Amino acid sequence: MTTGTTGTTGTTRTAGTTGTAGMGGGTAGATGAAETALATGTAGSGTGRLRRTLLAALVAAAVVFPLSAAAASDVPAPVPAAFAEDAAPQSRYAANRANMAEAARMAQDADRPGRAARLRSMEAAGAAQFLAFDGRGTGRAVEVFGELETADRVTVLVPGSDTTLDTYERFRAGAVALQQRLRAEHPRSAVVAWLGYDTPGTVSTTVLTADRADEAAGELAPFLGRLSAMAAPGSRLSLLCHSYGSVVCARTGTGPAVSDMALYGSPGTGAGSARELPTGARVWAGRGSADWVANVPHVRLGGIGFGADPVEPSFGARAFTAGAAGHSDYLKPGTESLDSLAAIVLGTTPAPEATHA
Repeated sequence: MTTGTTGTTGTTRTAGTTGTAGMGGGTAGATGAAETALATGTAGSGTGRLRRTLLAALVAAAVVFPLSAAAASDVPAPVPAAFAEDAAPQSRYAANRANMAEAARMAQDADRPGRAARLRSMEAAGAAQFLAFDGRGTGRAVEVFGELETADRVTVLVPGSDTTLDTYERFRAGAVALQQRLRAEHPRSAVVAWLGYDTPGTVSTTVLTADRADEAAGELAPFLGRLSAMAAPGSRLSLLCHSYGSVVCARTGTGPAVSDMALYGSPGTGAGSARELPTGARVWAGRGSADWVANVPHVRLGGIGFGADPVEPSFGARAFTAGAAGHSDYLKPGTESLDSLAAIVLGTTPAPEATHA
């Protein structure tokens, strides 16, 4: 078990961005210019190449970021529903479905039929279970799969870049696949898809720094405490953190309820080792053999980059097998990576348990 000291986190919400799928779980092969630039370096390539890599990404971001941010900011939506701290999940679900339906109507009236259609799909004909929903801008959403109030195995998925309401379906698909895999072995399981922060765009000035992650950690930490109170007494919570989401988790003080934290497709965390993370949970790390993020330079210069590679033995995380997963494939049905992540959640032993290949 690893321990660390709680770091400083921020709580200010900033505008999100949209873009092509990249460091955040998009469809395979759909990557932005930042991904292409980052993939040109290696951990041992030296500072010259790293600086050229980062400069290329930032130049591209200077062009793309203002356009994508502006496109998202004009989507109208009602203010989010407000709840008492002890509001039951079912009351939250009902209020957020109503809010989502109104957001879809407003988007349609504003000639944003694509957003309207996506919101209607998310609402799932009145069956969706959202603990939180905010349709403004790029949006936020926290969706539950399974019966949270009776679950004794609860998993929180934290996404990476370019995860917004407009790309939400790919994030939801991973949550559904994990829930189905868990339920086959342990029926009292629930999965929470936590899009509770404004993710950076793959092509943006923010994806190379921890600023968004610090802000997200300030949202995620108290959420975990509330979630634990909503689930069955003594429930076991796990954090599964993809790509830039691993930077978020690495800055989140998890409290005693979280037993396991898994980092996958991670570009680094900003920490030098698992012991530096503000958690008492077991820390796991895995990477698929087809994941392009392996080529990201694991260097940190002047607040840019994320440093040590979590899958290196020197980082001190427990290894899990991810098979041939690409960057967007970890939660696909039938994959070795999905089996390994399910085993972490359920408390069985992935292979290998504590050695890195």
